[in-house]
Amino acid sequence: MSTAAYELLAASSHNTLDVTAAFLGGLLIAGALVWAIHFGMKVRDQELPRPLPEEQPHLPAGGAVHEMREMREPDEMPVASEEKERLMPYQLHHSGSRTGKDQNRQRWVPGRSGSFGGGGIGHV
Repeated sequence: MSTAAYELLAASSHNTLDVTAAFLGGLLIAGALVWAIHFGMKVRDQELPRPLPEEQPHLPAGGAVHEMREMREPDEMPVASEEKERLMPYQLHHSGSRTGKDQNRQRWVPGRSGSFGGGGIGHV
């Protein structure tokens, strides 16, 4: 394009309307953002104040609470007295296991496989 074409495009009234519309749109968006920040500050001022350090929760007197580790063993499934009788939900326990009698953790024994694919011969 030649310089004359650029001058013709710059002088056209259609281009001026586009620039003015874009500028007004930018002003509208900027005004909306300023209003949103002002509105957010008003809402934050109406909220309750932050708690003081003395009002924060503290650890219990005994220290931090830690998880409890225990060995569990499966509960036996109750057997119906007759083959035609079925078990009802109230005849079952709320948990499928109970605290085991032996609370010692099972450790790895030489000659037994330590994990799936561990290369051992497995439980013999």
